[in-house]
Amino acid sequence: MVKVVGIRFKKAGKIYYFDPNEFEPLEGQHVIVETVRGLEFGKIVVGVKEVEDSEIISPLKPIIRIATDEDIYANQKNKEDAMLAFQVCNDKVKSHKLDMYLIDSEYTFDRNKLIFYFTAEGRVDFRELVKDLAAVFKTRIELRQIGVRDEAKSLGGLGCCGRSLCCATWLGDFQPVSIKMAKDQSLSLNPTKISGVCGRLFCCLNYEHATYEETLGKIPPVNSIVMTPFGKGVVSAVDILGERLNVFLDEAKELRKFELHEIKLIEAPKKSKGKQDSIDAELAKELKQLESDK
Repeated sequence: MVKVVGIRFKKAGKIYYFDPNEFEPLEGQHVIVETVRGLEFGKIVVGVKEVEDSEIISPLKPIIRIATDEDIYANQKNKEDAMLAFQVCNDKVKSHKLDMYLIDSEYTFDRNKLIFYFTAEGRVDFRELVKDLAAVFKTRIELRQIGVRDEAKSLGGLGCCGRSLCCATWLGDFQPVSIKMAKDQSLSLNPTKISGVCGRLFCCLNYEHATYEETLGKIPPVNSIVMTPFGKGVVSAVDILGERLNVFLDEAKELRKFELHEIKLIEAPKKSKGKQDSIDAELAKELKQLESDK
């Protein structure tokens, strides 16, 4: 077992483990640590705890110090200067007529590097832009192209649920989301109804998918032939989370609702290549794009 603390460098950013060293930092405190980018200012979001060796990548970097008032002031100054640098870079992008959209900028805590984040349709030759920016800011310049999901995470916004975007408020890592998840949850495959402000599939499709998968493994699909307490029938609709089915009874010629435990599968429906498949084929390219992070 190894003692660690969890640190975030951005709101809703990924949590990284560090060695608490001789310190006993509390959740919510700010600390200075060394990363591959240099010295960084971070916030403790997971207090000191022990984890298995297999959960970390050794060797762990140690906390250098608990942030002082001077460190907090320096971090705030870096943020303000980064905002000014953003405006300068934006002007330079326009003057160089580059096909890119600037999203964010930040200084590393030690100001050894100034990073600009941008989106673009394809590759961008920004070598001359970097030279201009280095001449202005007298530090190392890095331009980093990000995907549309990272763009939404950085800019924030409201989802169709009326709440702030998950990615911008608490979701540290993006998990893979697939069209299969939408199908399993019986959602419309209309791209505008299952995609977020980033133009990609809703991250929340992933939240309940394990429950849907578990239930789908034991509930007969629509058009299955089943045996009920009132005789044989055909499944016409399924309430997956409620584990209930609407069954059209053959003899009674009526539709009745049954609990999953009340019915027994006789024959599953045969898969056929019909109109629905051709519709899916027409949408395939657009739906596939919804799964991409770029």
